[in-house]
Amino acid sequence: MVDWARRAEERGFTSLSTIDRIVYPNYDTITSLSVAAGATTRIGLLSGILLAPLYPPVWLAKAAASLDAMSGGRLTLGVGVGGRADDFDAMGVPVNERGRAMDRALEMMRTVFAGEALPGDAFPVASHGSPRLLIGGQSDAAVRRTAQYGLGWIAGGGGPDRIGPMIDKVRRAWRDAGREGEPRIAALAYFGLTDEAVSRRSLLTYYAFGGWAGGIADSALRTPQRLQDAVKAYAAAGVDELIFDPTVPALEEVDRLADAVL
Repeated sequence: MVDWARRAEERGFTSLSTIDRIVYPNYDTITSLSVAAGATTRIGLLSGILLAPLYPPVWLAKAAASLDAMSGGRLTLGVGVGGRADDFDAMGVPVNERGRAMDRALEMMRTVFAGEALPGDAFPVASHGSPRLLIGGQSDAAVRRTAQYGLGWIAGGGGPDRIGPMIDKVRRAWRDAGREGEPRIAALAYFGLTDEAVSRRSLLTYYAFGGWAGGIADSALRTPQRLQDAVKAYAAAGVDELIFDPTVPALEEVDRLADAVL
């Protein structure tokens, strides 16, 4: 993880990103981004996305504000509601209440990031960091949350041809809410350049719970030309930052990706 972070910064990428899960043998999101922050000096840190309803909102807000402050303001907190029942069961959070939990968490984060005290408290929870917020999800509620709380919206998948309508909804809601400027749009795309078999196995394993694992495994970008085409297509769809999620645990993937798209 440290070597990947340093190499990505050396090669000129804009951000280091994570995918958040509980019931899966990955590293914790806040811990991973903290380690990456300590190993680098300028590259952005992005949770893409963190499943906000799974965590105590005051702790999450304080941890995110702390990381943002100590990394020099490099954290963009991408958050979404999630949907895997096993993650919610493990954390003791009712999955059918995740929407309400998300709204509570966003309201709490707004207070903490502003350096304001919670009702009845003498001191603010945090008064230094103020991470930028991106909201993930495909629902009308995600659009509302983006306009109400976020810097913008992050697409979790679907490809450049399918996210256009959602981007349009986000922009309309943004204008209707009287927000200035334009929402920032980010998107995620899987890639694997050094070992197709490993890349496919990674995605088939990760998405084994659903009936769409094969389609996701097939859609990963595995040639320089497909990567270059994806960059153009996502840009044409209105995406400001495209995050390439690796599917092969080899450090040379960073260099091959950089050679293809930077």
